[in-house]
Amino acid sequence: MTKSLLKFPSLILLIFIMIFASSCNKGKAQEPTMENGKKDSVKTIAAPEKKISAIDTVDYNNKMLALSNNDTTGFWPVKTPYPLPGAVFPYNRIIAFYGNLYSKRMGILGELPKEEMLKKLQGEVAKWQAADPTTKTIPALHYIAVTAQSKPGKANMHRLRMPFKQIDTVLNWAKSIDALVFLDIQVGHSNVKDEVTALETYLKLPNVHLGIDPEFSLKNGHVPGTKIGTYDAKDINNVIDILANLVRKNKLPPKVLVVHRFTQGMVTNYKNIKIVPEVQVVMDMDGFGSKILKRSTYLRYIYREPVQFTGFKLFYKNDNKNGWEMYKPEELLKFTPKPIYIQYQ
Repeated sequence: MTKSLLKFPSLILLIFIMIFASSCNKGKAQEPTMENGKKDSVKTIAAPEKKISAIDTVDYNNKMLALSNNDTTGFWPVKTPYPLPGAVFPYNRIIAFYGNLYSKRMGILGELPKEEMLKKLQGEVAKWQAADPTTKTIPALHYIAVTAQSKPGKANMHRLRMPFKQIDTVLNWAKSIDALVFLDIQVGHSNVKDEVTALETYLKLPNVHLGIDPEFSLKNGHVPGTKIGTYDAKDINNVIDILANLVRKNKLPPKVLVVHRFTQGMVTNYKNIKIVPEVQVVMDMDGFGSKILKRSTYLRYIYREPVQFTGFKLFYKNDNKNGWEMYKPEELLKFTPKPIYIQYQ
């Protein structure tokens, strides 16, 4: 594993990630003997200041209509404020590899060696670009920066913040293929405001975006992995406020916020999720299974509860077992609306 050891003057701390299965096959790392975030240095890269002009609203509207795939229900496209200039969507489709460098079981990012993984990612990007030449396809590394834990740990939060050195590694890998970076948060018994704030130094970078996972937000004291957690619109709006403030203060292009979802209860009061010019919200259909099951989940919780943009998660292993077959780009492009964010685990 690349850079998976934390170095101290007199001691090398080995971290073993213990993973237990959840309904979405996501892992949780076992808490080491001490928290790591405080001793790691962060290299801050100032975002270049650019003169910002207004977006072409006619072009934006046309692209949003194309994404809606001729929806006749009035759900799509969602009527929202126009984004600030420099927005990722709807001008690009993101193809992301998800995972953690400490574990080969949490996703393709971390399962394969760096060069093999990046080559595979670029191959998926090429497939999507060929399937939809009308939308530019760009790569991303979606890194789990805070992992839910089965044990409470010293902070009694059932979560582990990854060392900043690992995030720096992922940023360097992304730079080598001109990819975006997403930092994903599994809060355990913590809360999104504290966990997002702890990553603000990275979120100030123009190429770094955010993912939050309701599955691992256990507000009633349950151990992560034993129950499926939840976020209310208020939680999501807290994150949107933090991101929007960072965008304004640092004169950044809009941030992308990915919210994972595969059950009704994972997100409550979706109609109250606010959309602002500084943040683009993706509701990501996150769950493995047969094509019929996954399409049904997409229709129930993504299509019928519109927020802004949609995503779809694909599992190399769990979508290809039991006689199942993983969706191909051409098949997903027939969905209404077309997913604009695709994640591979």
